[in-house]
Amino acid sequence: MRLLLQTAQTDDPDYALVSALFLKSLALIYFIAFVSIGVQVDGLAGPDGILPLQLKLDYLSDHLGIERYWQLPTLFWIDASSAALVTAAVAGCGFATLAFFNILLRTSLLGCLILYLSLYHAGQIFMNFQWDVLLMEAGFLALFLPGGSRATVWLFKFLLFKLRFMSGISKLISGDPSWADLTALRYYFEVQPLPNPLSWYAHHLPDWLLRLGAGGTLFVEIVVPFMMFMPRRYRFIAAWLTIIWQLLILLTANHNWANLLTIALCLFLFDDRALRRVLPDTRMAWLERVPGPVQKPSVARRNTGIALLVSVVALSAVGGFEMVAGREAPAPFGQVLDRVRAFGIVNNYHVFPTMKRERLELEISGSSDGETWKVYPFKYKPGPVTERPRFVVPHSPRLDWNMWFITLNPIFMPSIESFLEALLNNSEPVTDLLARNPFPNNPPRYLRVELFRYRFTTPEERAATGAWWYRESLGLFPPLPWMQRSWDAPSG
Repeated sequence: MRLLLQTAQTDDPDYALVSALFLKSLALIYFIAFVSIGVQVDGLAGPDGILPLQLKLDYLSDHLGIERYWQLPTLFWIDASSAALVTAAVAGCGFATLAFFNILLRTSLLGCLILYLSLYHAGQIFMNFQWDVLLMEAGFLALFLPGGSRATVWLFKFLLFKLRFMSGISKLISGDPSWADLTALRYYFEVQPLPNPLSWYAHHLPDWLLRLGAGGTLFVEIVVPFMMFMPRRYRFIAAWLTIIWQLLILLTANHNWANLLTIALCLFLFDDRALRRVLPDTRMAWLERVPGPVQKPSVARRNTGIALLVSVVALSAVGGFEMVAGREAPAPFGQVLDRVRAFGIVNNYHVFPTMKRERLELEISGSSDGETWKVYPFKYKPGPVTERPRFVVPHSPRLDWNMWFITLNPIFMPSIESFLEALLNNSEPVTDLLARNPFPNNPPRYLRVELFRYRFTTPEERAATGAWWYRESLGLFPPLPWMQRSWDAPSG
């Protein structure tokens, strides 16, 4: 860190090595993302999955004309079978590998973007997360980086600024009292979607330190982003503060590869002279073979960079207006933004703008006779109280995340309805998403969903019982009408 800060005495406009290192990092993150969704996509969106993509495609085909291709840009209009979904993820891994080794670089990056966009729309609500659109927005800008205008470098700084500043300002405009009084971290480590073992320890830090962490979060997200456009020394400070905060999150949370991508974006706050002081010559030679932005691009590429910069900034401003105003932008600005967002190009970002105060978990059980019940265990989300939370990074378990959101927002209810129906049918792609299928041979006749309140045990409770969690039952989760018949115990 000291070496990088020491280089901040004079200006150096060269970003070729920075861009090369970022493209390597982006390719690696693409590979991780494709592997992660590849092992889940059949159970999430396949013909026998929770939300079969083909049903959505058929619906759009019946109700829309050619407009459907703009509303849902995906290659799976051609084929939405299990084989097609998995093949897309495998092909994405292939393109990411080619991009990492600088083989047909721009073509490989385009292949990654198209395939991930297709899988993003295929996954529907299971892929509706900010790290997915962040990857696509970064992937889109990356297409203009090799041999392109320096305007693209500025756009990557702007993307990092937008990601961090929107995340911070959303906490203020939400009116959430826990951010206003700096108590948010009293709850965060316990209520986040997928805690890891260190979350338990972070939860029991002194209250003054947790308040300091909440205040530091607001500072790093609201004030520090403006330093990203200041002279080099301040940009470097902004980079290191952002990186340190992301590393702290990586230690205490399971946010898949989102923090890794944020750290990669911080590279654009440095420059080539800074990298040359810390990277060995062998790595320099490896990076120098990757084409980066040039100081004097052709007229066409310079004009393309300028047009891209103006368009992205203008559309981001429209998105920022919508977030702050809490309503859609006037036509035609909002309509254009909606079109662009369908391709993952320009997005809004907000990380935990409001903080839950308690952790609610759903437990699903099945029975063949209505008397003996067997629990469906999940791979990653909290279940048995003595089970230690797991480190999941950089994997993104979509079903486990979705179960956390179901208790927050009714928009997620159709996914559990379809999930339970798949369990009643003993759909193998769906049960493969679980830790174990308690009904491997024949599906259950009845299902029930119980609601529990979880909290971390105190140090004294854990010393006495070995349990990481304490939980209390809140009764049956309110049944949906179609489920009532399956939940009723057999009469007679």
